Amino acid sequence: MLTEVISEFAIRILDTTGYAGAALLMGLESMIFPVPSEAVMPFVGFLVADGKWGLFEAILATSIGSFLGSYLSYLMGYYGGRPFVLNVGKYLLLDVHDLEMTERFFHRRGGALTLFACRFIPVVRHLVSIPAGIGKMRFWPFALATTLGATMWNGFLLYCGFKLRENWSMVQTYRHHFDALIVGMLVASIAWYVWYKLKRKRAMRAQ
Repeated sequence: MLTEVISEFAIRILDTTGYAGAALLMGLESMIFPVPSEAVMPFVGFLVADGKWGLFEAILATSIGSFLGSYLSYLMGYYGGRPFVLNVGKYLLLDVHDLEMTERFFHRRGGALTLFACRFIPVVRHLVSIPAGIGKMRFWPFALATTLGATMWNGFLLYCGFKLRENWSMVQTYRHHFDALIVGMLVASIAWYVWYKLKRKRAMRAQ
């Protein structure tokens, strides 16, 4: 069963590294590394549901990780500016076009409320701390919006994983449907990625 293999592997990794491992993964997720929170936090919820991790400790560790990762990105933008971010980012899998999209989104609206909302938007939440730093946003509004947004998002995904674990017997009953869904999502993701890259390459050639 594909879902069983994936869940056991993810749980083993988190169980081995503990709260520090979860914090590190969420720190990377909040920077420019391609580590999606959707692939981490539900399995943290699994460990909470199994009684291996405490709910408060799990939320605290992952929230601290999210904030520290965001703060490092903020400092990169604040002190290094865009040239520094681009120079460092090329070694960290930074997608320049995604950064430009995030910059336009943030500067068009700006403020702590926008930063908070960005924590719930895919792609944007990985990068939004950089334009906040480049724009010299004040630290405390940045820290508050980032911490609240990250904690709410992490908590939501943890809750989803918790409830899924509670109903794991139902997942096993319909495992073939879940396996087909996962395979379909993987195929769709790969197809979208290829289409996105080809579209961007054509646009660059046109320019």
